[in-house]
Amino acid sequence: MGDARAFSETAGGAGAPVILGNEPGSFARSVLADRHPALIQQVREAFPYGPRQHRAFDALLEEITHGAVEPLDAAAPDHGTWQDWGREHFGRPWFDAPFLWAESYFYRRLLAAVEYFDEGPWQGIDPFAPFKLAELKGSTVDDELRSLDRLADAPADERATALLHASLWGNRADLGFRVAADEPLGDADPGLVADDSALLWALLPVGAPATVSVVADNAGRELIPDLILIDHLLTQGHAERAVLHVKPGPYYVSDATTADVIDSLRRLVRATGAAGGIGRRLWEAMGEGRLEVRAHAFFCAPLPYEMAPEDLRKEWGAGALTILKGDLNYRRLVGDRLWDPTTPFAERTAYFPGPVAALRTLKSDVVVGLEPQTLSALDASGRAWRTSGTHALIQARGEGGS
Repeated sequence: MGDARAFSETAGGAGAPVILGNEPGSFARSVLADRHPALIQQVREAFPYGPRQHRAFDALLEEITHGAVEPLDAAAPDHGTWQDWGREHFGRPWFDAPFLWAESYFYRRLLAAVEYFDEGPWQGIDPFAPFKLAELKGSTVDDELRSLDRLADAPADERATALLHASLWGNRADLGFRVAADEPLGDADPGLVADDSALLWALLPVGAPATVSVVADNAGRELIPDLILIDHLLTQGHAERAVLHVKPGPYYVSDATTADVIDSLRRLVRATGAAGGIGRRLWEAMGEGRLEVRAHAFFCAPLPYEMAPEDLRKEWGAGALTILKGDLNYRRLVGDRLWDPTTPFAERTAYFPGPVAALRTLKSDVVVGLEPQTLSALDASGRAWRTSGTHALIQARGEGGS
């Protein structure tokens, strides 16, 4: 699946430094120094793990905070792959590695600590499942799904905008889709720093025999609006077929796996009203092959999409549009570097083998494609707009970088 070192030496990132975790006060530093240790504790408390796992948690915590990066155990099924990806970083402090690589490898090491890949009783047990399932079981989801009934009679263009925005905002959005009586669906969203939604819809004209790929981000309350958007694309003729790409295993706490897709579909099917109808249509679409779930190993790789394997490139190149959801997919799409935010989105995605769109709530430093006046206003606000999750973007690029 490619050579991480080889990518770091390509000209594609010339002039934009790779984001590392060693800058005091930086967002990347806070993730490595604060968020990851806290997550170890949360996972430790979520299951009745035994002494082996607790010793592994302690060792991992000590390593990521005070030690140097250690390789996977030689018996690990992907030992050789990670040896290739991490050969520049083993033996050095975690904070000195590229942020994207360090984050990804942390989650791989956390899976090793809980014995996810080992033969035995803990094999295949998702350590993040309690967090994801708690979201789905909450009463908030019931309220959000009931809001779909109010959306059913909205004009088609307003309904499309509402569903797109719900998918964009993910677990920050409520599936009321801004349908409160005092907030018209068509109003511009003040949290959007870039909005190419018109181009996105132009790439999916009604009636075209299109295949759309959606690269999922989080499970739970984000995956449900993603599935609802897919249903809209299929039922309204924007797509003949959809492929939903998920992670092949647990990753980044809440990232969606096939099991999460099934849990979300069951939640929809059990719902009343419009939501239940959507769930049943999606269930049927999977049975007929109009909706396919795919879990490629590349989605758990610490590599940019510029290094995607040939089978994915071929699939995306043949489709009408690939929609990438969320912050991590955005970082992998444009490159996890400190770009000038006014760098054109089309320039950074010119390598992508087909039309591409990004739906992303900003939760890290990387951003491109902003207008200079927008950037000036955001910077003048004094807010941490790049990392707080209060702002979002819809960016798209058609064929030939248009």
